[in-house]
Amino acid sequence: MTISRRDFLSTSAYGIGAFALAHLMQRDGLLAETSNKPPENLPLNLQERAPHYQPRANALISLFMHGGPSHVDLPDEKKELTKHHGSEYSGEVVYSFVNRANKRLLGSPWKFRQQGDCGTNVSELLPHIGSIVDDISVLRSMHTGHNGHEVSIRYFHGGIAGVTGRPTLGSWVSYALGTSADNLPAYMVLSDPAGHPVDGTHNWSSGFMPPLYQGTVLRAQEPRILNLDAPAQLRGVVQQQNLDFLRQLNARHLAARPGEADLETRIQSYELAAAMQTAAKEALDISQEPEHIQKLYGLDQDPTREYGTRCLIARRLVERGVRFVQLFLGGQPWDNHQNLRGALPDICRRTDKPAAALVTDLKQRGLLNTTIVHWGGEIGRLPVSEGTLDASCGRDHNGQGFSIWVAGGGFKGGMAFGETDEVGHRAAKDIMTPNDYQATVLHLLGLDHAKLSYRSNGRDFKLTNNAPARVVHELLR
Repeated sequence: MTISRRDFLSTSAYGIGAFALAHLMQRDGLLAETSNKPPENLPLNLQERAPHYQPRANALISLFMHGGPSHVDLPDEKKELTKHHGSEYSGEVVYSFVNRANKRLLGSPWKFRQQGDCGTNVSELLPHIGSIVDDISVLRSMHTGHNGHEVSIRYFHGGIAGVTGRPTLGSWVSYALGTSADNLPAYMVLSDPAGHPVDGTHNWSSGFMPPLYQGTVLRAQEPRILNLDAPAQLRGVVQQQNLDFLRQLNARHLAARPGEADLETRIQSYELAAAMQTAAKEALDISQEPEHIQKLYGLDQDPTREYGTRCLIARRLVERGVRFVQLFLGGQPWDNHQNLRGALPDICRRTDKPAAALVTDLKQRGLLNTTIVHWGGEIGRLPVSEGTLDASCGRDHNGQGFSIWVAGGGFKGGMAFGETDEVGHRAAKDIMTPNDYQATVLHLLGLDHAKLSYRSNGRDFKLTNNAPARVVHELLR
C-alpha cells in the first residue's frame, strides 16, 4: 500500500512539528555532530608512541598527600603570621567547619631556616626535604578556589573541579605515550595499608577512556600482586599452550566484533598479566637493593619503613619503563583539623625521609633528569586557628593558596615560585591552578595540552578542558 507524504506527516508520532523543530535546530547548530569522519583516537594499546615534540621527561612519580598539608607550617614561612599570633584576622574567611570557626591567627609552632645554596626557607618538620631544596621547586601559589577535598582532588587528577567520570592525569599520559615496559603496566598505583585515599578509585580512574588506561593498583602488602604464578601442574609448556589457544579464541571473537573497546582491553589485560609473571616479581623485589639504599629510604626504621618501601618500588618501576607511578596515603592524614602539634609531626616523620630519598636516589642514578617527582596535596590549611587557640587546635581547609613541590624532568631546582599573602591565606603572586600544573607536566613529557584530546560520544575531551591553562615556563630549565 502506498502512502502520501501528507498522510505520513499527519499520522507520524510527532507530526510535522518535530520535523520543523529538527530543521531549526540543525540550522542553529544545536544538534549533535553527525559527521561520519573516522575517530581520531590513538590505537587501543599501550605501545610506545611518539609525543608531539621532543620531551624533557619520560616518566612521572606523584607523591600525593591527601588531606591538605599545612603550607604555613612546612614550606611557606610567614613571619607576619608568627608576629601577629593570637590577633584577630581582618580578612574574610570561608570555613568548612563553622561550628569550630575562629578568626585568631595561628603562628607556626615550628622554626624555619634557610636550606641549601638557594636559601629556601623550610620548616624543621621537613629536615630531609630541606636537604634537597637545591633540587626542587617549591610552588607557593597553588590555587583551586575550592576548600573541599573531593572537589579539589578531582581538579588535580581529572582537570575539572568536582567532576567525576573523567580520566586522570595518569590515564591521559598512558593514552598519549604508551609505555616502553613491555611486561609492566604503563600506569601503576601503590596503595596504603590503611586503605584507599579519600575519593577512592576516582583517584586513578580512566573515566570515559577504556579501562586499559586506568591505574593498575598494587596491594599494600606482600604479595603485592596476587596469583602471578600458575599452579605447578600448569606451568611451562602447558601454560604456554593454554595461553596460545586463549589468544586464538580471543582473536577470533574480536574479529567478529570489531571496535569493542572493552573486549580489546580485556584481551590485552590477559596478555599483560601473563607477561608480568616474571617482570613484576623482579621489579617489586627490593631485597635486591643494597643495604645503604634501603637505609637511605628509611627501611631500617619503623616510622618510614612502609612509605620508604613504596618510594623505592616507585624508583624501580620507572627504572624499568613504567610511565606514571602514584603513591597514595590511606584516608587523609594531612587533614589536621585538631591536634596540629601532634598530628602534623607524625605524618611528616612518616613521609619526609622517603620522599627526599627518592629524589636523591633518582639523581645519583642519572634518572632525575628524565623523571618528574611531584609532592603535594589538593589544598592547604587556613592561617587561623580551628577551635580554641590552645594545644588542641588545628587548621581548617584552604584552597585559596597553598604549596606543592616538583623536581626533575626539566623543572628547575633551588627555586621558590609564587607567593601567598602575608599570612598565607590566598595566592597573591604568580597564581597557579591545577590546570597550569597539568599543562606544564604534559609539556615536559612532550605533549601539548591544547592538542591532546580523546573523542567520546561524539565530543572531543581534553585534560585541561579548554580552561585558560598555561605552561609555566618560569619553572623550566
